[in-house]
Amino acid sequence: MQYYVDGFRPGDPDLKPAAPGRAPTLGRKDLPEKVDVLIAGCGPAGLCLAAQLSQFPDIHTMIVEPKPGPIEKGQADGVNVRSMEMFQAFGFAEKVKREAYWVNQTNFWMPDPKNPDHIARVGRQQDVADDQSEMPHTLMNQARIHELFLDVMRKSPARLDPDYGLAVQTLEIDTTTDDHPVTVTLERADGTTTTVRANYVVGADGARSNVRKAIGGKLHGDAAHQAWGVMDILANSDFPDLRMKNLITSAKEGNLLILPREGGYLFRMYVELDKLNPDERVAARNLTVDHMIAAANRIMKPYSIDVKEVVWWSVYEIGHRLTDKFDDVPEGETATRMPRVFTMGDACHTHSPKAGQGMNVSMGDAFNLGWKLAQVLGGRSDPSLLHSYTEERRTEAKRLVDTDHEWARIMSAPLTPGELDGSEMPRFQKHFVANLEFTGGLAVRYDPSPIVADGAQQALATGLPLGKRFHSAPVVRMADAMEMQLGHVAEADGRWRIYAFAGKDDSSAPGSRIHALADWLENDPASPVRRYTRTGEDIDAVIDVRAVFQQDFRDLDYEDMPSLLKPAKGTFGLRDFEKVFCVDHKNGHDIYDMRGIDRAQGCMVVVRPDQYVAHILPLDATGELAEFFAGFLLPQENAGAPEANAVPA
Repeated sequence: MQYYVDGFRPGDPDLKPAAPGRAPTLGRKDLPEKVDVLIAGCGPAGLCLAAQLSQFPDIHTMIVEPKPGPIEKGQADGVNVRSMEMFQAFGFAEKVKREAYWVNQTNFWMPDPKNPDHIARVGRQQDVADDQSEMPHTLMNQARIHELFLDVMRKSPARLDPDYGLAVQTLEIDTTTDDHPVTVTLERADGTTTTVRANYVVGADGARSNVRKAIGGKLHGDAAHQAWGVMDILANSDFPDLRMKNLITSAKEGNLLILPREGGYLFRMYVELDKLNPDERVAARNLTVDHMIAAANRIMKPYSIDVKEVVWWSVYEIGHRLTDKFDDVPEGETATRMPRVFTMGDACHTHSPKAGQGMNVSMGDAFNLGWKLAQVLGGRSDPSLLHSYTEERRTEAKRLVDTDHEWARIMSAPLTPGELDGSEMPRFQKHFVANLEFTGGLAVRYDPSPIVADGAQQALATGLPLGKRFHSAPVVRMADAMEMQLGHVAEADGRWRIYAFAGKDDSSAPGSRIHALADWLENDPASPVRRYTRTGEDIDAVIDVRAVFQQDFRDLDYEDMPSLLKPAKGTFGLRDFEKVFCVDHKNGHDIYDMRGIDRAQGCMVVVRPDQYVAHILPLDATGELAEFFAGFLLPQENAGAPEANAVPA
């Protein structure tokens, strides 16, 4: 973690200096008349987006929530490994790792062939495959996740807090102006209204989203006509696997999921309840927590639970629905109209909670949109970049809904004779194993576009597929011999990354290919670092360049490194020592072997601000690199003057 770049300041390093004129927004009486971005909803999607935008003090963000304050319990609890990687960028992954339950193993229970009225364990599965991620799959109260995002917002330069007790009622878009064209009517708890004008509006306001309705969006899909209950409880039980994740299928009484929770004692149960008629809603059954407890005891035989406290519970109906509109641009008008209103999370896709993807995919929506809004509002990209949000996230939402639909069908299907007699692996276990990448949040792969290159150079880094998240690996930081994950240098700060992997014979010596690349990036007028970095900005303000060498850190000379890799930054022009890394020879973790990087040639790996691989190129492919960035970044006035971005000798 780097701080003090602009001078020493005591106290919490996560508390960033407030931007000029910014004061905490919590409890303010006077609402702004205009904002850059208005976010509706303080769920995981809305807060993730607000936390990212709060890092940009020049962007005026407002987030509203109908509830009087933050939630305290219940709702989602699963945090997959991809979300944990994202949390690392926001700076609170270590807190989650310390507090949360780690899902190391998933167990499967079926009817005992010798006594089908009782259940028996039929299989175990490692929940996170080896080297799937450096992060664990965790379970944690959604309210705590909210609190961690709120903490990021409050400590940001924007000092952002939600405006509670406000709900989006309606909105109107004036397509004839670019000056805050969206007028939003907000309703207070007492029924009175006020209006705010925004450049962009984001609806993270749930399945009944007023933002989605305002742009004509509808959720399309089907319902499984099956009631399920969920409860967070403190209880005693003779069930032996209570502190592991369990998927349980009984012969006649339905299905049960057990998910241990943080704190060592709390756990969650998803309990299959009644079948519903096609025209029936779950509320008509008047199901209660007592029905859930009784059903759980029937399913678990010969085991039982003795519930001491019900912390939270809910009854719901499984549905799989996807909206036809992720933004306000009518079909066929993308060439002439730029989006102003977006939906994310449950506002545009709903499904069952049992695969643990709802909160995770919603935050993925937000992380995808946040940096794009920041680039457009900051004048670094054309507004057409925002079309890519719908193009990329609707594809992933459809994958989620389709996969979850299949999962729900398998969970509720009658058992086969082979499953009943134990002669074949249960279908739900097969499906679980086959979908480990999906449940880990790692199946996302964005198609080629202006911000994701084609696969022409994929052979240079076969373990870092284009369009998929950058798969971190261990390295050693040269300046201080720090053993660390390379991917952890990326923060949720809107910057692009170029990781330059040196070839076999390359070194810190002048004249090397790394030197040639760094010198071109720093000095050539065609360099994206020169073209898109404004006068007075740090040289890595837009594109952060890092280098990785194959040698041991003791075999390289820091003083010979190119000046781009030891830049002067901040108020005092302090040297940044954290741009150069080496293979972790001590522990036998070779990032070149682990990620299939061409050892002879090396390569450049370009990574987007949301941690997805955007391009792979040879180290000398400077023309192609310049052409790629020119496809979505706008040249900046007075950018790249050598004296403006000077580095120490």
